[in-house]
Amino acid sequence: MKIQNQTMLSDFIILGFQNLQELQYLLFSVFLTIYLFTMLWNTSIITIAILDQKLRTPMYFFLGNLSFLDICYTSATIPQMLDLILKDRSSISYTACVLQLYFFFSFVGTECLLLAVMALDRYVAICNPLHYSLLMRKWVCFQLAIACWVGGFLNSVIHTYFAFQLPFCGDNRLDAFYCDIPPLLKLSCGDISLNQKLLLSIGLLIAWTPLFCILLSYASIISTVLKMHSAEGRQKAFSTCSSHLTVVLLYYGSCIFTYLRPIPSQFSINTKLIPLMYSILTPLLNPVIYTFRNKDVKNAWRSIMGKI
Repeated sequence: MKIQNQTMLSDFIILGFQNLQELQYLLFSVFLTIYLFTMLWNTSIITIAILDQKLRTPMYFFLGNLSFLDICYTSATIPQMLDLILKDRSSISYTACVLQLYFFFSFVGTECLLLAVMALDRYVAICNPLHYSLLMRKWVCFQLAIACWVGGFLNSVIHTYFAFQLPFCGDNRLDAFYCDIPPLLKLSCGDISLNQKLLLSIGLLIAWTPLFCILLSYASIISTVLKMHSAEGRQKAFSTCSSHLTVVLLYYGSCIFTYLRPIPSQFSINTKLIPLMYSILTPLLNPVIYTFRNKDVKNAWRSIMGKI
């Protein structure tokens, strides 16, 4: 049992890169490369979605939001990780940890909601195409996007506030690669039952409910696509939806494993690596998954490059 001797911490020691000093330059190169490609690819999607008139549709509006969100995601974690890799003492100040956790968790909640909205967009486009332009008009899309961002940030306010209301009894070693809720709760010497209940209860609204809506949407989409007489129409619909569904499975799988389960007594290497899946790899892979077989994006990119 931890001794209830609360201490005001001035910083946290990040243990994620402990015993990896001999690989510090390799790790620095890998994370820097991931960050640069993530910024480049996601910025490219935002740029062509703005410049090409053919891509000014609800689908690419939400995809542009996702790309901007992915830029924010990686910017909340990787620059700080790069700094820690090159330091002899991997410390982050208390204030910086609070800010990192708040913004990072805001982006976690926002992406959960945004992926559900993107599934709704595909559902309306495929299952109710005659009313698509009416149901998904610009103002509605704008309101849906704002709701995702506001919901994500409000969700983070609650978790961040209650996480840093917990007492810490001198041990400032955070067993993670960046400030996150599960390792922070593990570090506390107080009662974390309220925090765990918040993760599970609010997670029902932010994660499980959107996931259920996504799966329900895709059940209807698959049913509708299978009834299409045109093989080309079926292929186009499946191509668009398979990209989104791949992102959903990658993202939700790793998020649910990290947050919506009891806090483990010990953090294994897998427990620490899985959060990197949705915080670093997913933002890198999203542009590739969405645009790899997308003819509209390829044509838009060629058109823009041809004008330069």
